[in-house]
Amino acid sequence: MTAVLRYGRTDEELADLPVGLAEGSFAGQVAIVSGAGSGIGRATAHWLARLGAHVVLCGRDAEKLHSVSAALASYSVKTLVYPLSIRDVDAVEALHAAAWTEFGKVDILVNNAGGQFPQAAIDYSPGGWSAVIDTNLTGTWYMMQAAARKWRDAGQAGSIVNVVAVVDRGMPGIAHTCAARAGVIGLSRTVAVEWAPLNIRVNCVAPGVISTEGVNVYPPELHAAFAQTNPMKRYGEVEDIANAICFLAGRTGRFMTGEVMAVDGGARLWGDQWTIPKPDYFKVSE
Repeated sequence: MTAVLRYGRTDEELADLPVGLAEGSFAGQVAIVSGAGSGIGRATAHWLARLGAHVVLCGRDAEKLHSVSAALASYSVKTLVYPLSIRDVDAVEALHAAAWTEFGKVDILVNNAGGQFPQAAIDYSPGGWSAVIDTNLTGTWYMMQAAARKWRDAGQAGSIVNVVAVVDRGMPGIAHTCAARAGVIGLSRTVAVEWAPLNIRVNCVAPGVISTEGVNVYPPELHAAFAQTNPMKRYGEVEDIANAICFLAGRTGRFMTGEVMAVDGGARLWGDQWTIPKPDYFKVSE
């Protein structure tokens, strides 16, 4: 009988795993985490809350967000659940207004929301292309700009961490998300300079193949192959990314801006990652 693989962590597992930063590192701070209902976003919300931050949980699925909020209650921090699509600029503005009304400030924005589907680029429909670009690039920008304007108007420092992807060598099968994430990287590097006078830092974390529920959107025959795309020959875990995000977001990253931190097991140096079946053309001949 074939064992069924489970990708990702449960709330109970996230509560028991060690955290990379010192206890209380974010005490009294407020963080907004998009895509907080699952995967990397949920793990990051756990990490920030465990380190003392109050957390604004946003994403499209209200039920998932409320489940995460309930799990964070044991950390004795406050949460605000705010369902929205980051593609809606008016909803994004309302989210930031609600966060400031609830907590009186925001210190950190983690842009984790996004998504893609595996398909050969030549077959993308205009709607499929736009859906990924509008979420992964434009929605991320709406969140960044809204946060920066609030910090500017309040005369307050801020820290943005954008979750992107390792796009150095491309990833056949998800060209749309490579285009969007490369755009976010270029955007982040640019506004890191523009917003430095406002004391706003902007950094990115680029995950490699991470064990989350999102693995299941790819063909099952590729799941084992993903682990072979980095020299460590394994999946990363959500806590690897949560630790990197917290490092950049807080005082540990205070002299870092415009940076892209790859957490990919060395895949960008070595791996050959296809998210759709590799054509015979690229296979080694016997």
